[in-house]
Amino acid sequence: MDISWWGLAALAAAATLVGFSKTAVSGANTVSLAVFAAVLPARESTGVLLPILIVGDVLAVLTYRRHAHWPTLWRLFPAVATGVVLGTLFLVRADDAAVRTSIGAILLLMAGVTVWRRRATRKKAEAEAEGADATDTGGERDGSAGSPTGRLTARSYGVLGGFTTMVANAGGPVMSLYLLSAGFQKLGFLGTSAWFFLIVNVSKLPFSVGLGLVDGPSLLLDAALVLFVIPGALIGKACVDRINQRLFERLVIGATVLGGLQLLLR
Repeated sequence: MDISWWGLAALAAAATLVGFSKTAVSGANTVSLAVFAAVLPARESTGVLLPILIVGDVLAVLTYRRHAHWPTLWRLFPAVATGVVLGTLFLVRADDAAVRTSIGAILLLMAGVTVWRRRATRKKAEAEAEGADATDTGGERDGSAGSPTGRLTARSYGVLGGFTTMVANAGGPVMSLYLLSAGFQKLGFLGTSAWFFLIVNVSKLPFSVGLGLVDGPSLLLDAALVLFVIPGALIGKACVDRINQRLFERLVIGATVLGGLQLLLR
């Protein structure tokens, strides 16, 4: 790959942000997605980014593994598998412009729906958060904050999450919005999303290899970039306790909107 020095620097910064997003603000790696797509061809960038995301997922699982809510994960996986298959079929036919436009539109739609839902239930969420935050601070939260928003909602988000994560590694914002809408607090949110994306991203590898997105040159570039994920994850772990729940939600939604606009306007 012919990459300039500024391009390598941008990719290194994006890899650091991947680590930060995995342990602090899930969904912020949409910015990393946009950077990779700007420096590399859009389709090829997804293959380079995938192993870096997996390293970030491993670090996140090591940090928050006790806080996953497995009933939510098992509810999502069948729908996500459907979305991954649909995303693979889409990649066979779609060009870079179609990929960017589709993902950007989905991210903005999901952000809008989530903002509307959160405003409609703000008073109830704040009342529940008072008791939940006390448990969350103690580190015993198992991820069960808030009831699931229904099987239909879970399936819809699951299919969208599987589709977007396969097409452009952009499933993070979709699943972040689902977990926010279900009322998860920080530790439960991070623990559940950590296990979710480790399992999903590893399962995507055979599809990406089959599509030619992950190959020798992409793995060599990954070897140079993966070291930048670790300091990002450490910074995120140090910062997460300093971010209150409302700011946490705003950062997730803001990162989603930013990522969607970057994909649409590029």
